[in-house]
Amino acid sequence: MTKPSLQVQIGGLTLKNPVLPASGTYGYGREYLPFFTPDRFGAVVTKGVSLEPWPGNPPPRIVETAAGMLNSIGLQNPGVECFIREGLPFVREYQTPVIVNIVGKTIEEYVRVAEVLSDYPEVAAFELNISCPNVKEGGIAFGTDPEMAYRITKAVRTVTRHPLIVKLSPNVTDITLIARKVEEAGADAVSLINTLLGMAIDIRKRRPVLGNLVGGLSGPAVKPVALRMVWQVYRKVSIPIIGMGGIVTAADALEFIMAGATAVAVGTGNFKDPTTVSRIIEGIEEFLGEEKIFDITQLRGIAQQGF
Repeated sequence: MTKPSLQVQIGGLTLKNPVLPASGTYGYGREYLPFFTPDRFGAVVTKGVSLEPWPGNPPPRIVETAAGMLNSIGLQNPGVECFIREGLPFVREYQTPVIVNIVGKTIEEYVRVAEVLSDYPEVAAFELNISCPNVKEGGIAFGTDPEMAYRITKAVRTVTRHPLIVKLSPNVTDITLIARKVEEAGADAVSLINTLLGMAIDIRKRRPVLGNLVGGLSGPAVKPVALRMVWQVYRKVSIPIIGMGGIVTAADALEFIMAGATAVAVGTGNFKDPTTVSRIIEGIEEFLGEEKIFDITQLRGIAQQGF
């Protein structure tokens, strides 16, 4: 029997399957090598890379919640020059595309990181994390204002020919407005959702648990929200969607694909079980075989039919 095809296209980038680790949960992959080779993934998405080193937020940075977790890492990373020296030589060995997540405090910082990394053949695509605060605009996140989201996407689009994925924040009234603006600005795809803003309080200390007071909520608790947003965005844009938010099983991943996602990313699930991505890929293959479906793209948006 012919194995079903899991191959998908994201902005001209060919992925051998639609499952990847979400940015910030995989580092550059070194920590996961005892468990599997990243060559099995559809792509590798790096931790956020900024122009200069970012120290991150004060501890405590992580707290478990019901069916999820809050994190307040603050996008700590050593900066693009260190990534070039230490990260790129490592990912160079991968037999799978490497998508570099970019973070910044100004549009100029995003642009400069994209310019620098576009010269390296190891980099297959960029993912813009626009949930970062824009220090020139009073700290408002780039991804919460449609015009600001347009400007940052357009600026990066003009300096690179690499496929450009924009990661959307769920902390907005209407995520489809942001999705349409980044598509208009030249994004090749969108990924959603980033974490929801939340907090936890230590009742014994009478104090917030996280050193930064608030953090990003992720894990199975956010899956219904993420799935709903993917459904909505699919109806408003023509570019591919990478769905994420609480995916820990093949069934979860298939729900996102049926809602309209071309690919999916696994985040918090990697912390509980480092083999989660591999298990999901195997589970999707098994499902396609059982259902006699020969191409994963046949399922994309199928749940939307008739609505």
